[in-house]
Amino acid sequence: MTSTGVALSHARDARFARGLRSFFEYRDLGIAAATGGDVVAHVIRAVPGASLAGPAHLHRTTFQFVYVLKGWIEPEYEGKGKVRLEAGSCAYQPPSIRHRELAHSDDLEMLEVAMPAAFATEEVAAIEDAVSVSRGSAPS
Repeated sequence: MTSTGVALSHARDARFARGLRSFFEYRDLGIAAATGGDVVAHVIRAVPGASLAGPAHLHRTTFQFVYVLKGWIEPEYEGKGKVRLEAGSCAYQPPSIRHRELAHSDDLEMLEVAMPAAFATEEVAAIEDAVSVSRGSAPS
């Protein structure tokens, strides 16, 4: 990993911007710049009242982790189904796992860390792979 310096980010100076999902706002923590694009970290918060339309998708990452700081979120994960993450909950999302957001509280805030900093997101037709479902594979 390449480091270009110390990254500092303070809540008092926080700037949130719309990003990948229209129902979330993202606060960049400066980690991507400090690591030369090896890692990204940001705080994600819900946009109160925004329509939640989370299509099934996957991210081309080598690492992805979320930690809920406030509120709750209900994602659906390939092989796990619907889960509820509340303040203090975390989830490691394996590379290219299919998932989608089903619901969240208006006060949701979570920390997300992913590698690499720039990664592709692809929409998929369904959470479960059609081959696994047709074979009768049970989720783990």
